[in-house]
Amino acid sequence: MKPMNASTPGILLAVLALGACATAPKPLQGEFATISPQDAAASGSQVRWGGEIITVEPKPDATCFQILARDLYASARPRPGDSSKGRFLACRQGFYDPAVFTVGRDVTVVGAVAGSETRRIGEFEYPLPRVDANVVYLWPERPLYDHHYYYRPDPFFYPGFWGWGGYYGFRRWH
Repeated sequence: MKPMNASTPGILLAVLALGACATAPKPLQGEFATISPQDAAASGSQVRWGGEIITVEPKPDATCFQILARDLYASARPRPGDSSKGRFLACRQGFYDPAVFTVGRDVTVVGAVAGSETRRIGEFEYPLPRVDANVVYLWPERPLYDHHYYYRPDPFFYPGFWGWGGYYGFRRWH
């Protein structure tokens, strides 16, 4: 067994700090049923579901969101992509402005499954599980670029515009 040296506590703190980055925001933390919107026959189950907003319907006493369900990261943010777990409705008391909660934004809701409602999508009657939401968490918009740098060889191997040669980085824009 190796003895601990002076850098070991620093490494442990770094690992713990990185682990803290993967936690969900406080309103989204807790224990939830592992059912998906496709399997939501169990009414009353506490769930944490998320996805992409399809429509926002303000009503006199509540606002209902139709959401395209997605898998969630450990942070409870919906994963982007082309896969889906179906659709669901999430309704919460109060007014949520459709100009803020716009189509395509990521949202995560926490609440109890309260049956289902049938909605028309095109010519298809689609039964949507309904969640009586306690929390509606709107995620910040995703940046337009990757946070990764891509490197390529520097064509100039002398001091000048690009520096001392080697590699230079650039961001990939979407």
